Amino acid sequence: MACGATRDATSGAALLRHVDLGQVAILPGLVNAHTHIELSYLRGVVPEAAEFVAWVRALLAERGRWPDPHAPQILEAIDRALVESAASGTAVLGDISNTLATFAPIVRSPLAGVVFYELMRFKATRSRAFVEQACREIEALRPAGRVRASLAAHAPYSVAPSVFRAIRDAIDRDPSTRCSVHLSESPEEVEFIRTGGGPWRRLLTEIGAWDPAWVVPGVTPVQCLDEGGFLDDRVLAVHGVQMAPPDLARLAARGTTLVTCPRSNRHTGAGVPPIETFYASGVRVAVGTDSLASVPDLNIFAELAAMRALAASVPAARLLASATYEGARALGFDKDYGTIQPGKCARLLTVAVPAGMEDVEEYLVSGIHPEQIKWIESC
Repeated sequence: MACGATRDATSGAALLRHVDLGQVAILPGLVNAHTHIELSYLRGVVPEAAEFVAWVRALLAERGRWPDPHAPQILEAIDRALVESAASGTAVLGDISNTLATFAPIVRSPLAGVVFYELMRFKATRSRAFVEQACREIEALRPAGRVRASLAAHAPYSVAPSVFRAIRDAIDRDPSTRCSVHLSESPEEVEFIRTGGGPWRRLLTEIGAWDPAWVVPGVTPVQCLDEGGFLDDRVLAVHGVQMAPPDLARLAARGTTLVTCPRSNRHTGAGVPPIETFYASGVRVAVGTDSLASVPDLNIFAELAAMRALAASVPAARLLASATYEGARALGFDKDYGTIQPGKCARLLTVAVPAGMEDVEEYLVSGIHPEQIKWIESC
């Protein structure tokens, strides 16, 4: 992309092309820094819950009905979700997958992004071999410049310390690689990491995943991962609903990006994210929708409206930066996406703005619908 007039190669004369876009705001394509596209077939199926582990139980039951990740219903829902994402103004995804079923569909779509191959193993056996096998599966994918694959650790309550270490070692082989982890999402997670008890302990025992050799950290989930050497500026810490100021200070010190998904947090019973505290702490903040199993749509503009409702004091410009530049930077796409600058990928969108609107930035975080959005150029 270049800003300004282009010039004829022979005469050097300026070549101007004027296009009247009407009463619109022009933005870089949005970044959905955390979603689970492969769960799109569960749209409207998993009901809202008062407690997070109760919601997880319902999710596991529904996923158990569809053991084949390549079932037609699942693949069709993936394709529909990608179309919906683009129609809502998203250009880049941070997609979490347990099966890698979304990689090829994203390659076929106009979207860029990282497909994070999410690993779960709490009862640790042959952790390094487990992670290395996942790395081989990633390496076997057909490469695509704008779609990358990496590893993700699910969460401290579902991943053994030895698996965290093996994932960290794997991503350290390439300094450009990113990693994701669900962190401090719910009160149950905080209780489990501090005491070793509560609903997570019961669920792990019920499904045969409990490891009696596991040593209770006795700290917060953030402190647990930080002291284990997992957190740095290439990690996306997702949710953070239950993070206290000292936890946020740790993330800020490590350069870790916090990805907030407030609509999903409400639906799953995880709680209400302290958005104003996030921004006041100095931590980098990006935005995600989470999956269609916990939100009605994949519209990042709707997520921004939820954030605005929770954080009246945060300037609209900072919220918009979280949905563009901060997400692109966190996923490693800031050289091409996230801002409107010469040399970047011209993945630009317009949003129709009512005549006489004085505060356009505030309008953009008030709830924009797909019918107001148009793409004006793509790379």
